Amino acid sequence: MNEVIDGLPDEGAENGGLPAPLVQRPGPEATILIRGAELLDPAAGLEGAHDLLVEDGRISRIADAGSIGAAEGVEVIEAEGFHVFPAFFDPHVHFRTPGQEYKEDLETGTRSAAAGGYAGVIAMANTSPPVSTAEQVEALRDRASHVASVPVGFTATVTRDMKGRELTDMAELRQAGAVAFTDDGLPIASARILRRALQYQAMTGGRIALHEEDPELSGKGVMNEGVVSSELGLRGVPPISESTMIGRDAAIAGYEGGAIQIQHLSAVESIEQVRRAKADGVDITCEVTPHHLCLTDEAVRDLDASKHKMNPPLRTEADRQALIEALKDGTIDCIATDHAPHAVHEKEVPYEAANMGVTGLETAFASVYTELVLPGTISLGLLVEKLGCGGTPFGIDPFTLAEGSRANLCLIDLDAEWVVGEDGYESRSVNSWCAGEKLRGRVLVTLADGQVAYRLRTFSLGVA
Repeated sequence: MNEVIDGLPDEGAENGGLPAPLVQRPGPEATILIRGAELLDPAAGLEGAHDLLVEDGRISRIADAGSIGAAEGVEVIEAEGFHVFPAFFDPHVHFRTPGQEYKEDLETGTRSAAAGGYAGVIAMANTSPPVSTAEQVEALRDRASHVASVPVGFTATVTRDMKGRELTDMAELRQAGAVAFTDDGLPIASARILRRALQYQAMTGGRIALHEEDPELSGKGVMNEGVVSSELGLRGVPPISESTMIGRDAAIAGYEGGAIQIQHLSAVESIEQVRRAKADGVDITCEVTPHHLCLTDEAVRDLDASKHKMNPPLRTEADRQALIEALKDGTIDCIATDHAPHAVHEKEVPYEAANMGVTGLETAFASVYTELVLPGTISLGLLVEKLGCGGTPFGIDPFTLAEGSRANLCLIDLDAEWVVGEDGYESRSVNSWCAGEKLRGRVLVTLADGQVAYRLRTFSLGVA
């Protein structure tokens, strides 16, 4: 197994006897000189043109641009005009293994992550079968130690087989290496079950990530309830289906002293519930997806389920603007893709019958950069911060460019224009929410825990 990332607890006593949270395949430690790039690491206070030297997988030196010479045999990137950021971390991806590898697996999913500038991800447990036993967690971690391009952590379900009736053995799952618990894809409908889970959490640790939806209110809805759904004649999902569950679950978490992560916020009412809970001292964190930041239910008018059908659904412009403001004021803790691959035959059907979910790992940075940073809606620093801190709610520190740290970074050409899907995808699935769109900002190279995890095919390194 590859060395544990700096900032993460080692196996053993420093991690309470638990396994290291993230697993990656072993590989050669990178030694690379990146010359003249614009570095931006808000947390470390790094900004401006510098040389950055990686030796044996660690950032060994940062100096003024043009001041570091390359030793013989060192790979060199002449990076003037490019940017280097701490690599991103996604707390919410679906890699479809076990059971649905025809959509995605650990190899293709982590390649997709690396192509998007990610050096860490957390995989959801709603596989087929769901990840509800210690043996399943151990098998996934073993598989990742052989094929994962970037470090990956695994969640386990809160309830056995996601049936909502009986809790899993949370202590045993934590000992096996589960980083968190979630029935994502389904809500925990029973308040009693959630309360018991939060009581056990006090003993086991591991934040509970919640898919917030009241099935009685969502019914058979397939898009946001509103003007567009009425005009299209499609059943709608009201935003209160999400917000009322957040209010309930935040109250239970506050009462029990539990820790919860609210997944994929989509509505004004939901933001208000989170804001209120945080003000009341509840240990609550939350995430938002790039597609909810960039699109509204107006996009559904094309009835393209491959791009625009997801759960929660795209909401109104008022909701989108509220999400952006909540990202800016800190109510929303991080950006998560909810990367949800599906096969073509599951998407190219009538809208009502199509599977919900879109991919997003390869386009997260470029989509938000294009839609929100370039117009001046949010700053580049905020985008880098919110893409990078997704592991924080789960005890995983954001990556840094600081000297001495493991090399977890991405090199990006902010001026590069590219059409999503034109050159294919690293993911096995093609249901990207921005397929066919022209975006700005292209990941050229990603280093994940000291390894070169990704290089754009048309971008090569030189050798001194």
